[in-house]
Amino acid sequence: MKRIEHLEHLEHLDRELVDELAMVARETVRDELREQTRAKRRTAALYAASGAAALYAGAALVLALGLALASAMPGWAAALVVAVALGAVAYALRGTARPPAPRPTTTSSVSARIRSTPMPPSAPPISRTARERLPHSRPRLARHRKTAISTIR
Repeated sequence: MKRIEHLEHLEHLDRELVDELAMVARETVRDELREQTRAKRRTAALYAASGAAALYAGAALVLALGLALASAMPGWAAALVVAVALGAVAYALRGTARPPAPRPTTTSSVSARIRSTPMPPSAPPISRTARERLPHSRPRLARHRKTAISTIR
């Protein structure tokens, strides 16, 4: 009897130790994650600041280009030339960023057979008069819907 009570006491201690170890592990992992995210947050802020500075530098460069062109031609024409040049650069960058269209690398025998099988001729288009003679289901549905609504009310 004493031995069973002694084991129950140890079982309680085991649960406490497991709970304490789990708590320590959670706190350790949480602290490590906080430290890593703090470093990543600082890096992200520096990248954002460098991007903003690069944007302003690019705007100043475009302004200088526009002013240089304005000395040789009217101001509106210089602005138009700079705008077209920036549009062309944006179009080229967009084309570079777009993924290429998927191209079939090999043709299997099944797809080759499907392509070589002649297609049946398509049916001729239905003329307007023939279309008018076809039974219409929509007006019938609308009529039934109206009667169903009127019976509910």
